[in-house]
This record gives sequence, C-alpha cells and structure tokens, in this order.
Amino acid sequence: MEKYPAKLVIFDCDGVLVDSEPLSIDVLVRVLRNAGVDIDADEATEQFLGKSLKTMSAILHDDYGLAVDDRFLEEMRLDLYRRFRQELQPVAGVSAALDQLDIARCVASSSQMERIRLSLTLTGLIDKLEPHLFSATMVKRGKPAPDLFLHAAAHMDTPPQHCIVIEDSPAGVEAAQSAGMRVFAFAGASHARTEGHLAKLRRLSPDVLFDDMRELIHLVRREQGHGSAV
Repeated sequence: MEKYPAKLVIFDCDGVLVDSEPLSIDVLVRVLRNAGVDIDADEATEQFLGKSLKTMSAILHDDYGLAVDDRFLEEMRLDLYRRFRQELQPVAGVSAALDQLDIARCVASSSQMERIRLSLTLTGLIDKLEPHLFSATMVKRGKPAPDLFLHAAAHMDTPPQHCIVIEDSPAGVEAAQSAGMRVFAFAGASHARTEGHLAKLRRLSPDVLFDDMRELIHLVRREQGHGSAV
C-alpha cells in the first residue's frame, strides 16, 4: 500500500497537550456522586475518556438513568475550571516538540471550545496552536466517529491520508483510524501509564505507540520522509 508523506499533525488536547484527565475524572466522579450516581475513577475513565459532552450525556442517560441538566453541567464546569487554574500542567516535553515541528498542526478535541482555549492558555500553549482549534461541538458525532478529524483536515485543506493524529484515548484512536489517518497513540500523560490502558491501546494497533513527547519530532519526520526515527 502506498504511504503518503505527512503534511498535517492533528493533536487531541486532553491527555496529549495538557495533563488534564486525572483532574477531569476526579471532578466528574464528585459531581456524579452529588447527583446520585455512585461511580469510581476507573469506571468513569472506562466509560468517558476521550468522549464528547454530548456522548457522555447520552451514556449517563442510557446506562445510569441520569438526565444531565444545566445545573449539573454548570457545577462540573465551575469545579473543573477552578482545578485547572490551580493544577493544570502541559504534558511534559510538548511545548518544545511544538516549537521544533516543521509541519502544519491543529487541535481536534472532544472538549468544548471554551475549555480547549482555557487549557491551552493556562499551560502556555495557545500561541503555538491557534487559530487552528476544532471542537466536537462543530460536528454531529463525537469520537469514536471520525467526523471531528475529517472536519479538521478539511479546514486545514489536507487529505486524510496525509494526516497524523496524536491521541491518548481508545475512542480517539478508533476515530482516527475510521477517518483513514495514521494515528500515534500517546501513553505518557499521568492517566495513561497503567497496563490496562496500554493494553487497550495496543489492541487497536495504532501506527505508533509512544510515551515521551521528545520522540515526536523524530516520529513525525520519519513520516515526512526526512529520515529515520530514533
């Protein structure tokens, strides 16, 4: 099969650019318990990691009998943003990697645009990535459907076969594969280092599985045809 040179890197945000997933899951578990849904962090991660608010709301309704209302969403948003302002950090090495990448890049995240912009601003990454920010709110179906990645690639004027997606969640890896894009699964954020998470990623057979953002430059350059990965 012909391999096309990479021309665009599409970054997920949470768990790839910013180390936000443990904070997000902790807040979600607390708010759900307040709403009468007794769920632990492992179950919440299994059910909701990498998925859009719309998808999460549908799962809560169908599987847990919880109708997500404005009060629930506002409590979660305020608590999450407070934790982000206090604790959110960029993924180690990602700032330097973005500075060194000589390829077009964008962000395609399941989060809402307000949260994407806040996360990238708090971690000092916003100037390296805007204005090319895309949210699941822009498409009909969130991950694991391919819609968001195809939407981002179309706006960046790049065919899917020339795209590399950097993803940390199984839902995101599936979405990239369904979009006909290469996918590099990143397992270096704090939530992704368990054997269980790694096993889920391996079962999906991503093109690359890596856990150190310092490797990204070499991995991408290999796909551009600029030499070998080390």
